[in-house]
Amino acid sequence: MRLLIVGTLGGQLTIASKIAMDKGAAVTHADSNEQALAVLRSGRGADLLFVDVNLDIRDLVDRLDAERIHVPIVACGVTNDARAAVRAIHAGAKEYIPLPPDPDLIAAVLAAVANDSRDMIYRDDAMAAVVKLAQQIAGSDASVLITGESGTGKEVLARYLHTRSQRSKKPFISVNCAAMPESLLESELFGHERGAFTGALARRIGKFEEANGGTLLLDEITEMDVRLQAKLLRAIQERVIDRVGGGKPVPVDIRIVATSNRNLTDAVREGKFREDLLFRLNVVNLKIPPLRERPADIVELAQYFIKKYSEANGLPVRALSAEARRALSINRWPGNVRELENTLHRAVLLSTGAEIGIDGILAPDGVRLDQSRSVGAAALAANTAEQVTRNLVGRTVAEVERDLILETLKHCLGNRTHAANILGISIRTLRNKLNEYSADGSPIPPPHGGEAMHGAA
Repeated sequence: MRLLIVGTLGGQLTIASKIAMDKGAAVTHADSNEQALAVLRSGRGADLLFVDVNLDIRDLVDRLDAERIHVPIVACGVTNDARAAVRAIHAGAKEYIPLPPDPDLIAAVLAAVANDSRDMIYRDDAMAAVVKLAQQIAGSDASVLITGESGTGKEVLARYLHTRSQRSKKPFISVNCAAMPESLLESELFGHERGAFTGALARRIGKFEEANGGTLLLDEITEMDVRLQAKLLRAIQERVIDRVGGGKPVPVDIRIVATSNRNLTDAVREGKFREDLLFRLNVVNLKIPPLRERPADIVELAQYFIKKYSEANGLPVRALSAEARRALSINRWPGNVRELENTLHRAVLLSTGAEIGIDGILAPDGVRLDQSRSVGAAALAANTAEQVTRNLVGRTVAEVERDLILETLKHCLGNRTHAANILGISIRTLRNKLNEYSADGSPIPPPHGGEAMHGAA
């Protein structure tokens, strides 16, 4: 956590800085808005600003926006003046805290901004394999490519790598390559000299230099323009960068982690991504499976989010009902962990009983999750499976397993992947079972519906 304190407030901000340093923050001081901007342009960077409420916060916010410097501001004042607090919030501050500082309050603000408690929450073997590989390579300086669908937790895994690396005490800097046009992205990454282009009012250090000694995350790297990819390739190969408008190469020492939700082989084939850059980035590939392929993680993550949002909103931590658990487990989660998190956030806020029941588990359209179209065949198959398992007495485990698999497959209209996900087994295991049943003469639902077939599955 890098904290920049702007102003003095009669020494009270100095006390706040000592508390912050005791909590592990690296603290820099600036007397004015102009000095604060100079610090941020210099590449020393900050994750949070504590700003004297008597300074012109609106001016600081506007100047930060003009230079595309994104950092949250907390206004600080020596009184509990409500009007001063309101003015600061309206000017763009995220929060107002009174001084003299309360150590617990300072710690809470730092923790909220740092958000370093985002541990990897997992139970499923599929995710455990990814985390194990991440632990193995965390200590190296090898470039890492993290792939997976949107919402699977690629940035969380990147931070996990950084915190377990030898660079953990240095900055972790993230750049979203899809969030800005090529001309601005080049300046954001490599920095610029004064006068390099219209609006370049002063030298600005880019993210490569800001991350020096630490880790640079290039989020959604496949959205980067091919021309800029060439400059990135040189920076990775030679460990030097050129500021926009600059004439002198600048050495950098960073580890590159990149993410993508696209198929990079297809992007290379289509000419949208450089093959040589892919080779440089893809020293190690961490592929995060979608949530539907790691069913054991769903309830584990749900309980984590319930605790997180209950505590954040001052609400009791409620347990999930059995019906709610089942609805969560059979949903397809096209938005992955991000969608699950939003669903549980809503559930925490809407639930009033002793536990979180099915009435509080709502899809984005406001419909109960078990009644939403997003569940589709999965809910039907799960209900069928429940019916099949009710009468078990007098039957062998193998017989029950066979009927469960075949009925689930039937109601998934023969879709092997959907059936395997619902059953909690791999597609290979399912196919082996189907071949076994077929050899015994059992009719097997075909891949796309229709009459049951005999022979290889």
